[in-house]
Amino acid sequence: MTRPPLREIPGPAGRLEALLEPAVVAPGARERAAVVFAHPHPLHGGTMHTKAVYRATKALASLGCAVLRFNFRGVGKSEGMFDNAVGELDDFRAGLDFVAAHYPDTELWAAGFSFGAYVALTAGARDARVTTLIGIAPALQMYDFSEVRTSVKPKYFVQGERDEICPLPYIQAFFAELSEPKALAVIPGATHLFTGKVEELGRAIVAMLGTPNERSLDLAAKERAHD
Repeated sequence: MTRPPLREIPGPAGRLEALLEPAVVAPGARERAAVVFAHPHPLHGGTMHTKAVYRATKALASLGCAVLRFNFRGVGKSEGMFDNAVGELDDFRAGLDFVAAHYPDTELWAAGFSFGAYVALTAGARDARVTTLIGIAPALQMYDFSEVRTSVKPKYFVQGERDEICPLPYIQAFFAELSEPKALAVIPGATHLFTGKVEELGRAIVAMLGTPNERSLDLAAKERAHD
């Protein structure tokens, strides 16, 4: 599979290294949404190439979404230094500005994994342009998700049953406080990084966010893989 070309987008602390995944759509059709996807904690090995980020990006693209994933400041070839989720919120907003300019009149979604879920969901809750929030294994015990708690935007979450960073009872309690519309998918046996479970992560995203036809196509693909 060909990787989309590397890009550089302007960020508040300098250039940000990024990949723009094109949407899978019929010829002449428009994108369903433009998504900005944030990666896990930079000081713990998180990058835009983290396996769960890659698989979630592909799942969203299969649903007709163009997806921008990027390296936070100080990661890979992105300029700047780690700023403990303060400057990273500004980086994410720069990503939103980029996709808004490239996909005018298209819905904007904010998505992220772990540390990136805090950044994406908080930035997305604040930004009136963002219509949908997607959190993968949000780091609830490490950061303040209060702005997400009070957001009335649709919120979707995928969580590992055996997540050691954000134990399942924490997200279940958090989820219970949120307003509708919302959805939570739990991946049996999955840990925080979804090691060995990234395909299940992708399928969970399709099941939550796909149309009935897209869900049936995903099921058919799953059945073919087991033939």
